[in-house]
Amino acid sequence: MASSKQVDVIVVGGGLSGLSAAKLLHDQGLSVLLLEARDRVGGRTFTIRNDKVDYVDLGGAYVGPTQNRILRMAREFNVKTFLTNEKEDLVMYDKGVSHKFRGAFPKLSFLAQLDMNNLFRLMDKMADEIPVSEPWKAPKAREWDTMTMKAFYDKVIWTKTCRRFADMFVNVNVTVEPYECSLLWFLNYIQRCGGTNRIFSTTNGGQERKLVGGSQQVSNAIAKYLGDKVLLEHPVSAVTQNDKDVVVRDIQGREFKANYVVMASPVSLQNQIHFTPALPSLRNQLLQRIPMGTVIKTFLYYDRAYWREKGMCGSSAIMEHGSIIGFTLDDVKADGSHPALMGFILATQAHHYIKLTREQRRDRIAKLYSKVFDCEHLAHPIHYEEKNWAEEQYSGGCYTAMLPPGFLTVFGEELRKPVDRIFFAGTETATQWAGYMEGAIQAGERAAREILHKMGKIGKDEIWQDEPEDPEVKPRPFKETFFERHMPSVPGFLRASGFSLAMIAVAAAAYWYLQHKTD
Repeated sequence: MASSKQVDVIVVGGGLSGLSAAKLLHDQGLSVLLLEARDRVGGRTFTIRNDKVDYVDLGGAYVGPTQNRILRMAREFNVKTFLTNEKEDLVMYDKGVSHKFRGAFPKLSFLAQLDMNNLFRLMDKMADEIPVSEPWKAPKAREWDTMTMKAFYDKVIWTKTCRRFADMFVNVNVTVEPYECSLLWFLNYIQRCGGTNRIFSTTNGGQERKLVGGSQQVSNAIAKYLGDKVLLEHPVSAVTQNDKDVVVRDIQGREFKANYVVMASPVSLQNQIHFTPALPSLRNQLLQRIPMGTVIKTFLYYDRAYWREKGMCGSSAIMEHGSIIGFTLDDVKADGSHPALMGFILATQAHHYIKLTREQRRDRIAKLYSKVFDCEHLAHPIHYEEKNWAEEQYSGGCYTAMLPPGFLTVFGEELRKPVDRIFFAGTETATQWAGYMEGAIQAGERAAREILHKMGKIGKDEIWQDEPEDPEVKPRPFKETFFERHMPSVPGFLRASGFSLAMIAVAAAAYWYLQHKTD
């Protein structure tokens, strides 16, 4: 069955990126059609509702300073934000002991503190050498791209405590293990989110806020705005293009014709689409080398926010080897109702704990929380919700695609490069907050403007556009103490200590010699 008429642009994928592309093109007067495989829009944003939770975001949820596009889109559709709770202490749980702290990173033993400070300063410094939108052009691109984060850690980390935290830092930010991902990619990923402090912080960072009523509201609102231009349950199976147009076919054999296509589905899933003519060699190979991360997002509900009553905000970094949860945040609603803790089961731990039943995961998480927050009440939740993103056929995983060693320097330039009439969106192609809702919108609007340029409607210099700073959610600089700016690395400290001891020994020997010579 063919569509009744040809449109200007077909968008494949009804997540935030595809919806943002379709909205911009529609607003510019073009005829658009969006094909979504699922029975809903939103992609990796997914809000459920029931009487136990009111609403809960089982997918992407957090927004913060410098994420100006998602804030603009939320404001346009009258979706409010509220702050993630961080009034009380944060917790680092390590070796069965909870350590309370304030700020982005915990306070550790002296040597571990030196190690941690050096590591994160070094990562930010190295990231500054990388061209943000073209990381493959970095001076040390080849060297860093062929090194895993594990190999980098092996070279620069000296203490076990710092190593455990650093491993968790990779797990929680990109949902893979340090031995899986490229150093160049991870540094560039952090750089695109504003640095180590910005991406990891709650207050003044990537997890500062949530959307009242849930994040999927934004996608639902765009879909409602576009009306019958959005078709659900249309999984695309083939794309055929020629000099004049593009024909897109779904798995039911329904055909739709357009002048251009925006491909906004996850990159790894595009390998399931038959392209005619065949994709260029590098694009074809690229699709075989870009897996998704793995995460199970969980929520335990209680009759009271017991962690707050004990002086803890609900944010925790759990560094126990083999722990089911790696990171938690408070998930109490803006009005104080439905007290809950959100926890991520990340990377390899997700692979392992997927094998348990839902009830077994719930019970293990509850037992862990009772220890982390030193509260027996947390061992007895009143409700549990979870979302295993690895089982999602039309996502393949979450939060985002992982780039393995060697990918960026060979295939990086191909990620956004159009193939004749096909243009590429998706959060993985973003240059700001890639992997987040912000990155999805940036990528969708950029792909839409590439088509507008191709049609002669805008200039080339208008494709990439900066977003004005949000009038309410403004970033603040992260202040470093004099000690943080100038403290040495562990080997630097040991060398200095060794030199000092050597000087003391020389002085003592000289004193002894002079004393005995005088005698």
